[in-house]
Amino acid sequence: MLAGLSVDYVVRLEQGRGPRPSSQVIAALAQALRLGDDDRDLLFRLAGHEPPQAGRISMVVRPSVLRLLDRMADLPVLVLSAKGDVLAWNPLGAALQGDMSAWPRRRRNLIWQRFLGSSRCQIAAGPDEDDAAARASVGTLRAAQARYPGDPDLIRLIAELRRGSPRFDELWREGRSSPWRAATKSVRHPSLGTFALDCDTMLLPDGHQTVLVYSAEPGSPEATMLDMLRVIGLQQV
Repeated sequence: MLAGLSVDYVVRLEQGRGPRPSSQVIAALAQALRLGDDDRDLLFRLAGHEPPQAGRISMVVRPSVLRLLDRMADLPVLVLSAKGDVLAWNPLGAALQGDMSAWPRRRRNLIWQRFLGSSRCQIAAGPDEDDAAARASVGTLRAAQARYPGDPDLIRLIAELRRGSPRFDELWREGRSSPWRAATKSVRHPSLGTFALDCDTMLLPDGHQTVLVYSAEPGSPEATMLDMLRVIGLQQV
């Protein structure tokens, strides 16, 4: 479920029985309903919130991007915000990464998970890969800070990571900035073991969002593992 909200919670909202939803919940609903910008802004105002403002990191995925996820159902796909929040994913993306709808919303962030969390699947599992991925993650937040210096959620995330992870703080003080990059990554899956997948990135410039797509060469052992993930992983999710 893209909104990551229970059916009961949505029903209570519709019936006016729940507390006023937060702006994060409204953003999730707008995304799940695939609203355009005008309808999204109206939904925010009806809920008593101001629509997303310039200078804030966009947390809403365009309907056209969600349609792209639907068309790429045979590959694991994630959509990330400028600060690494997992905004949307397809079923195979959940089979690879875990059921992200069960994660608390503020923890549904790949950079937070890398330094402070633990998920059922580890991406970039080798030591060299892990170091490169850690540096890329910190560089991504550096780039986000340069674009959105006043975003309060970004400020809180960086502060939490610096307090909770000495490794993050060490890399942060190096001052390097870089976007997500394409790479071949080792995947350590709890049921399928370790295998490699190509991870390609597509930048969506208007919201500085990134689409991550995992794939394997047809006919390769890795492609076989991806086929197994389609069966085993989806059953687990």
